[in-house]
Amino acid sequence: MAIGSGIRTLVAAGVAIGGAAAGFLLGADINAVVVAAVAGLAAVLIAASGEAPESVPRPPTRSRPEQPSVQALIDALAGPVLVTAGTRVACANEAARTLLGAHIVGQDVRIAIRHPAAAERLIADPAEDAGSTTHLVGIGTREQRWEMRVRPLGDERRLVQLVDETQLYAAERMRVDFVANASHELRTPLASLRGFAETLREEAGEDPQLRNRFLGIMLDETRRMQRLIDELISLSRIEAGKFRAPDTTVALDGLVREVRGALVDLHGGRGADLVLEVAEVPAVKGDRAQLSQLIHNLVGNAMAYGRPGTPVRVELEPMEDMVRLRVTDQGEGIPAKHLPRLTERFYRVDAGRSRSVGGTGLGLSIVRHIVERHRGRLDIESTVGVGTTVTVILPKADDGAVS
Repeated sequence: MAIGSGIRTLVAAGVAIGGAAAGFLLGADINAVVVAAVAGLAAVLIAASGEAPESVPRPPTRSRPEQPSVQALIDALAGPVLVTAGTRVACANEAARTLLGAHIVGQDVRIAIRHPAAAERLIADPAEDAGSTTHLVGIGTREQRWEMRVRPLGDERRLVQLVDETQLYAAERMRVDFVANASHELRTPLASLRGFAETLREEAGEDPQLRNRFLGIMLDETRRMQRLIDELISLSRIEAGKFRAPDTTVALDGLVREVRGALVDLHGGRGADLVLEVAEVPAVKGDRAQLSQLIHNLVGNAMAYGRPGTPVRVELEPMEDMVRLRVTDQGEGIPAKHLPRLTERFYRVDAGRSRSVGGTGLGLSIVRHIVERHRGRLDIESTVGVGTTVTVILPKADDGAVS
């Protein structure tokens, strides 16, 4: 009897593991595969624990490794996992005890997971468990979002897994916001172009002065859309290659002087305000075009938002195994509450002023992604009424050719 039971246990365990492996090979979600495997093994262990009556003598067997307990199995999982017996928490892994409290074992599961949707699900018919999920908000912290997965183990027992979906939700919100902001930024100049075109056709076509004024505005709006589209394409390319480290070396000192020459006649003739303090620095490993874009964006922002007649200081200096680029303006400054969001796409402290100086709301987002691709660091400091300093620190390159 005991030998037959052991064989059945081993066969059932093999079926559970084999089924999970097959699911993984067929493309199933890895979390679901792991939970299915643990659920299968837990069910086998629970069933096996009561199979052989005490009155039946067991023949002597050779020693073998003990089967892992249900507690050991769920402890091996990284996310919060509980096993319930009826409405009570039978056991919980460390992640679950950390999230819900060390006291949850033995408690009513509706008290352990304090959420109406979870309570309704966990007292429902176990036959409804297979393949269904429940989304929970506010467990742990108010912003955290979880997916609760429940698998039946038999004998009124269930395996409950909580999967943290906070980052996935944040990424989805960023995608939705990006599409909405991009649509808005393109719709505004398009509306202006359409309005002026209709006015020219119907009323102002015979007035040369008015016609030239409208055509000038239309040309400015067209250029604004072109800048926006160019920067969206640039941002997309940078993001697509952010996990591929650059493989060429760039001399930043020469690049800074090159950018200064390109900007000296722009931004209302503020080229005279540019002050360069460029020390001899080692080359950095980088993409020359992207680093040029980074410097253009930082220096261009400082010239646009700094007060006319005040210096825009560009400093370049070595730091052990790094190179530091610092751009400082003397402008109105930025309130501290805005600093954490400055590198978000389309985020503006003052939308009206940003548009008036030709900003698209993507410049610092592009800078951040370039710095990330180059394995560097970006810091922004600002004092209201004094000005803003943006610092970029990049690792120096090994010896090699400089592009």
